[in-house]
Amino acid sequence: MSVRLGEILIKESLITQEQLQKALEHQRTNGGKLGSCLAKLGFITDDDITGVLSRQYGVPSINLKFYEIDPAVIKLIPQDTATRYQVIPLSRVGSVLTIAMTDPTNVFAMDDIKFMTGFNVEPVVASESAIAEAITRFYGAASAQQEDLSKMMSELVDEEEQDVELAAEEAEMDASALERVAEEAPIIKLVNMILTNAVKMGASDIHVEPYEMEMRVRYRVDGILQTVMTPPMRVKDAITSRMKIMAKLDIAEKRLPQDGRIMIKYKADGKKKELDFRVSTVPTLYGEKIVLRLLDKENLRLDMTKLGFEPESLAKFERNILRPYGMVLVTGPTGSGKTNTLYSSVAKLNTVETNIMTAEDPVEFQLQGVNQVQMKEQIGLNFAAALRAFLRQDPNIILVGEIRDFETAEIAVKAALTGHLVLSTLHTNDAPSTISRMMNMGIEPFLVATSVNLICAQRLVRRICANCKEVLDIPVQALIDAGYSPEEAKTTKVYHGKGCSTCNKGGYKGRAGLYEVMEITDELKELILVGASALELKKKAIETGMITLRRSGLIKAAAGVTTLEEVLRETVL
Repeated sequence: MSVRLGEILIKESLITQEQLQKALEHQRTNGGKLGSCLAKLGFITDDDITGVLSRQYGVPSINLKFYEIDPAVIKLIPQDTATRYQVIPLSRVGSVLTIAMTDPTNVFAMDDIKFMTGFNVEPVVASESAIAEAITRFYGAASAQQEDLSKMMSELVDEEEQDVELAAEEAEMDASALERVAEEAPIIKLVNMILTNAVKMGASDIHVEPYEMEMRVRYRVDGILQTVMTPPMRVKDAITSRMKIMAKLDIAEKRLPQDGRIMIKYKADGKKKELDFRVSTVPTLYGEKIVLRLLDKENLRLDMTKLGFEPESLAKFERNILRPYGMVLVTGPTGSGKTNTLYSSVAKLNTVETNIMTAEDPVEFQLQGVNQVQMKEQIGLNFAAALRAFLRQDPNIILVGEIRDFETAEIAVKAALTGHLVLSTLHTNDAPSTISRMMNMGIEPFLVATSVNLICAQRLVRRICANCKEVLDIPVQALIDAGYSPEEAKTTKVYHGKGCSTCNKGGYKGRAGLYEVMEITDELKELILVGASALELKKKAIETGMITLRRSGLIKAAAGVTTLEEVLRETVL
């Protein structure tokens, strides 16, 4: 690009051959791009360069100084990617993302951004100094750790051109050589920073993903995945090996999935913190993908009143977990907070007089005074085997991590019918469909009707940032379509987050739960016994006072806890 730019500027009579030579010498001595060197030496202005490039490549130019960019658009491209390629996202219309860049011929950058965002990329030209200033201005609120990560990556990379070659060399290393590389100081610092920054950003999961031409690290923050860095390919195997060493996994075994745990201690705000990461590796096409689930005891809320239940739903839930026998089921997709709800129930029931036994896969948090058993499928210790053993251990309360098959379901139902309180989870979309799911597993309707006390379906939605919350103007018809009654729609106000430094311009900070609590009343038992459909059960449950997931969401949106957009994303009418 440098030589071509020089030639173009000479051709346009904007600089002389002598000025170009001086600029190239300045570039060799001080580094930087040719355009900025020419501008620093006063031979040409940024606007002249932008105009030339615009004409040469048939790409529009833009003056970024007077351009305001939506924070949601800025979030589409991570800061380290914007800095590396000298680009800034400007706007998104449908599937097209418009970006300002210094070099509109950089096809690799455009392909990378297209792959990362999933949008088609349209370039416009802006000067190097204007883009640098825009990156500082729009990414300025990004957390300090992002800068640390970028700095750390620049220390690890000597020459970008060597990346692919070195990665190929490293792929041929034996286990002992990989272990040596993984124990080098820069790699240790980088991995430790990835783990501790996840805590600082409030992430629940870390995804370390290898692809053909790049490696990507993503955090799941408030339920949404976001790219935080793209380490160079040359350190791919070293990062993977370091994480596997920390999790006490076999670094020589790359063909099979592995599971492990990482425990680290670090200081934050003068306090010592202990972090627990659940580690899972899976062999993919271009290497091992690692997912780390962060188990932070400080984020575990064991007070049921603070989970977000509506008062009437909470009263039903507490009434049923305090019953001496029967089954209480919590349903929802992975990552919807089911474990937290069950642990909160156990914490409320945990007294000296009760014998509580849990079968979990894995045991996420250690609870004082509770007998927790880790499942080990490879030796035959599954949920069904654990449940059989529990029944010979004189339990009062049994917690089963998940009912996945007929055998587990059958033993759990029998335990609930023989004087034990059984708490468990299932993967269903809502509370009424759980009944159909159990029958599909092979449990007789009369056993379901007599054993199940209550079913709670739940979802997690992002909480509006309290610092930048404001009323959102929305048509009355849109509120009615969402599920509010015409009378409610006239008076209901909904809110959204404008975006500020507290929430990193996202408008959300933290998460809240939506709950659908279906108590199995005598009327519902009669419907179950005659094989009623999930739709009929839902209709009857609503008649008897059940708050659906959508209704729970609408209540929270009206209270300013979450946005209507989040409620529509997570629930159905």
